[in-house]
Amino acid sequence: MQADSHTGRWFILILLVVAAVVWVDLPGTSSVLGRSVGLRQGLDLQGGIQVLLEADIPPEESVEPQDMRVARTIIENRVNGLGVTEPVVQLQGERRIIVELPGIRDPEEAVRTIQATALLEFVAGEAGLIDGQLVRTTHSAGGMAVPEGADPSMIAGPYETVMTGEALRDAAVDRDQLGQFAVAFSLKPDWAGFFKDYTGAHRGEFLTIVLDKRVVSNAVIRDQISEAGVISGGKGGFEYEDAQRLATQLRYGSLPVPLRVEGNTTIGPTLGQESVDASVRAGTIGVAIVLAFMVVYYRVPGLLAALALMIYALINLALFKSVPVTLTMPSITGFLLSTGMAVDANILVFERMKEEMRDGRRVVTAMENAFGRAWTSIRDSNLSTLISCAILYYFGSNFGASMVRGFALTLALGVLINMFTAVLVTRTFMRLVVYRWGDWLQTHRWSLGF
Repeated sequence: MQADSHTGRWFILILLVVAAVVWVDLPGTSSVLGRSVGLRQGLDLQGGIQVLLEADIPPEESVEPQDMRVARTIIENRVNGLGVTEPVVQLQGERRIIVELPGIRDPEEAVRTIQATALLEFVAGEAGLIDGQLVRTTHSAGGMAVPEGADPSMIAGPYETVMTGEALRDAAVDRDQLGQFAVAFSLKPDWAGFFKDYTGAHRGEFLTIVLDKRVVSNAVIRDQISEAGVISGGKGGFEYEDAQRLATQLRYGSLPVPLRVEGNTTIGPTLGQESVDASVRAGTIGVAIVLAFMVVYYRVPGLLAALALMIYALINLALFKSVPVTLTMPSITGFLLSTGMAVDANILVFERMKEEMRDGRRVVTAMENAFGRAWTSIRDSNLSTLISCAILYYFGSNFGASMVRGFALTLALGVLINMFTAVLVTRTFMRLVVYRWGDWLQTHRWSLGF
């Protein structure tokens, strides 16, 4: 008896998925579809910097707890915008915030981004304004019309402020028509109509982008702009790091409380290399024992499940590199836990298959019934785990326990991949074997773990 055509198509799909993830997993693969990929290590594995921030207001003035919580959230978003995942941003007392950034190589750059106010203005400019030039505008931020300490003789202006960064809804790194790095922005609905009318009425005139009173880009209005536009970096374009910093500052705006840096410290990994090696070794041994148990106890089905489990691990690694997921000890723990759950799903199926055969059913019928009847148990257990992961991720996002988010994320990814490998991949492998050698398996029941 041969497996149906659907099984063959699923097998081809599985082979294509395996080929794709193996390619992503190769150490030499650093880019996929133009997007950089790679494994990221968290603070406990690679170290980083710790920045201590304190509210920059007189000691006798109180600080609103809500303002400090908002500042913490904004800072966490900003450092994530720098490409930092799994940052530790937590409140200390009533006036301080501790920021721990894994893998940051330039502490000064991180501090500048955390502290920046990022006052963006669209001003009615003129020819001759150059990138980096200081200007005076009609909009005054915090009583300052120009940056503090600037030489008045080097300041151009004043220029009329058409719109400020408050009108922005979002900003992200993009590329302009020349392929250079730029910052794409979108406007809030309340401002889209105004900006469309203004740009429509001032075609051919200069519109200058000013950040903290310093020219970022001086361009001519070519067409109407309503809901979205692009900030280019001038003739040479932005460097990627500059575009990323600008987009991060604009996206998350000013801090509700001025903060000063009390100090920053470079810290080493909280786990020594020996601890990391021991953890990896323990995980490898544990998975190897599980695979050996499956093969010894369930024989042929166990071997097929072990192959599916290897595919499961390859897909996980590919996602870790592509998402990317920052590897910390909690996130690695989530992966290992999901691996055990993947084995549990196979055990449910195989034990059900044994029960069907003890009731006198042929191996093909027993296999189909086992997968069909075990599916509800697998689905419900995985669904409950996903709900738990969502709760953990929510609390990790709202209470600063970012390490919990890593655990919840890798566990949830593992559960979702388990739905694919433990059911679809193992079932396809079983069908290919059972439909081809079912008679032999029926007469040699030891090969099925009896």
